[in-house]
Amino acid sequence: MADETPMSCCDVCGSEFEVRFRYQVREDAGRYVYVCSARCQRELLLGGGETCACAVCEAPVEVEYPHQVAVRDGERAYFCSLEHRNVWERSASAPAPAAPDGPRRIAVFNHKGGTGKTTTAVNLAAGIAETGKRVLLVDADGQGNVGASLGISGEKTLYHVLVNGLSVEEAVVPVRTNLDVLTSNETLAAAELYLAQRPNRDRVLRERMGDRAAGWDVVVIDCAPALSLMNQNALVYADSVVVPVACDYLSLVGVRQVLRTLKNVQRLLRHEVELLGVLPTFYDVRNRISREALTSLQTHFGDRCFLPVRVNTKLREAPSAKQTIFEYASESHGASDYLKLVERLFPKTRPMSEPAVSAVRMSFARPAMSA
Repeated sequence: MADETPMSCCDVCGSEFEVRFRYQVREDAGRYVYVCSARCQRELLLGGGETCACAVCEAPVEVEYPHQVAVRDGERAYFCSLEHRNVWERSASAPAPAAPDGPRRIAVFNHKGGTGKTTTAVNLAAGIAETGKRVLLVDADGQGNVGASLGISGEKTLYHVLVNGLSVEEAVVPVRTNLDVLTSNETLAAAELYLAQRPNRDRVLRERMGDRAAGWDVVVIDCAPALSLMNQNALVYADSVVVPVACDYLSLVGVRQVLRTLKNVQRLLRHEVELLGVLPTFYDVRNRISREALTSLQTHFGDRCFLPVRVNTKLREAPSAKQTIFEYASESHGASDYLKLVERLFPKTRPMSEPAVSAVRMSFARPAMSA
């Protein structure tokens, strides 16, 4: 009588089965793991979860093969393709790039549009400049809203710095006392194509700026409302992030995506970027949704939730006059709220005397440079 075929026990459901296919047995952490069916294999790979996203591109993943799952530091990572797994593994073996010396680098970032990113970037930069620090405002959004808000259009733009290697000093436009701007326009879309072809595509901005921005004390980066390679470059160059969040329900939902992106920058791109805090914008105390949104942000982020920027007509009008809020309406709620943000981010900055503040605002009040 012939020997019976030895049976194996499924590590997922516990049933006995005869191994017939290669996928039914594999070595994992020095031992053999058995699965009786494709269903049990999927459950094993997913670790009991039902849905997952690619650790590189965040696309939904239908796990079918062992190469789509890996473990690092006790956490599972999933991949939509073998290529993305290879990218993830290279990021783990590559040494973390050294942080560039020089100015403090603050990205104003949110995936969602309409949260007040450009308004925040422009007025944060202008407010810091009022304290006497030299500030470089970088427009990393191809819509060019920073230049439109200040009434400028640089002959050279961020595109020329990224693609042509032009020095930052040659490309910036001095617009106010202590405030220079590196503008952008629709050519930034072509820069994205250039970045995609580079082997170190998420660090090109870091390389191009590097010690070339040493002449400034602070760099403020206005990011585009998108999941883009340009934003990856901005976050890898920045050392910290301010996240404007409009006081409405959809903006609150979008904060999760922002936090996930920052985590991926730290984990996959090997760059430590600090969340300075969330900035509630368009806050209207008369509306229940605004009050609830502010309470939710304060509960979740604690001290990292800044004082809100109140709904203010002057803030909406200032870009049409090609001015910052400090030029257009220095006594408005908008000016007061953004000065409070500056004081929060730079607590050691000595307050300017009233004559000094007046002198700076007088210099801000000169006509903006035209295109």
